Amino acid sequence: MPLTEPQVRTAKPDERAYKLYDSGGLFLLVTPSGGKIWRFRFKRDGKEKLLSLGTYPIVGLSAARKKRNAAIEKLQDGVDPAEERRQLKLARMQARKHTFKSVALEWHAMREDEWTPDYARQVLSRLEADVFPALGDKAVAEIKPAQMLEVLKAVEARGVLETNRRLKQYCSAIFRYGIASQYCEHDPAAPLKGALKSPGRPKHHSTIPRSEVGAFLLKLDAYDGDIETRIAINLALLMAPRTTELRAAQWTEFEQFHDAERALWRIPEARMKMGEQHLVPLSRQARTLLSVLRERTGRSKFLFPSGTREGVMSNNTMLFGLYRMGYHGRLTTHGFRRLFSTEANEQGWNEDWVERQLAHDERDRVRAAYNAAQYLPQRRELMQWWADRLDAWKAEEIAKRGLTSDGDDGSQRR
Repeated sequence: MPLTEPQVRTAKPDERAYKLYDSGGLFLLVTPSGGKIWRFRFKRDGKEKLLSLGTYPIVGLSAARKKRNAAIEKLQDGVDPAEERRQLKLARMQARKHTFKSVALEWHAMREDEWTPDYARQVLSRLEADVFPALGDKAVAEIKPAQMLEVLKAVEARGVLETNRRLKQYCSAIFRYGIASQYCEHDPAAPLKGALKSPGRPKHHSTIPRSEVGAFLLKLDAYDGDIETRIAINLALLMAPRTTELRAAQWTEFEQFHDAERALWRIPEARMKMGEQHLVPLSRQARTLLSVLRERTGRSKFLFPSGTREGVMSNNTMLFGLYRMGYHGRLTTHGFRRLFSTEANEQGWNEDWVERQLAHDERDRVRAAYNAAQYLPQRRELMQWWADRLDAWKAEEIAKRGLTSDGDDGSQRR
């Protein structure tokens, strides 16, 4: 005879556990301590099994019967409800083991070889500072968009919008890795588009118009600071590298120094932003400057040795040199790259040659895998054209001012 609610409510504990049977395999187990546990007995593949359906009074009689009926429906569909529950419990345990931090570290280790050491450290340090404290110990499969938004809003409040944009990208990449690895099913960072402030359009690095290049070169010739700084600024203009690549350059990276057709600066992948080796063909003018510099710093490992922690010229030395010349807010060394790119493209040089010379990331992976030596003969011609163009602008400025090639107006000459 089926149980009634009063029977269940008034059932008292005994010295030994006993059962009160309802119907359809459902019964209530009453323990000596007074606990009341709903269980469902069923057979599967000839074996008797039990499925716990909760405790009374949290699960009442009516609710227990609904749970039993749901289990019966699963059996009719060929599903073992006890095994299904075991698998779900196992999945939850696995999910707890795959925390956001553990998955993030897996993703980072997988990508690390594609990045420069400095960039790899930067990515990890941003995650450690802004994401791991709040989400690191949470199961990656259980993180909700609202939790992800809370973390990113805290970073946004500091006003570092570009950092926040990159942080969201890192997190989304980690969740996508988790999905591919079957650690989670969703990317909670994906729905946040529009919920965070945009960093706005990127600001171009300051540069000068071509009409002012000749005057700049004359000022550079007259620079009254350190000679090494003047040479560094000149090389940055001639070769258009990134500042970090130039200031940490080593003499062993330069090859065939005195061969006009083969002279190269081979920058190793560890020092390149995109983690790929880069070749810079050396113009005649660049080789002349490097010869002068070698007389001064050739005994050092670095072109620009310094007493800084890194052992090389600081990141701001060239920039402060430009300030000293009167270009504060008007010109940066990175702006030389923009100047070179603009002029080369406007003069009809092949865009692929220019982009390869600037070591920009090749976004179209189908079109071309990265090849450090790609277009090298054409780029050698391009860089010599650029150096000659700089000389021409300087000569035009000298002629305009009525100066001699060494900057003197000739009034003291006979």
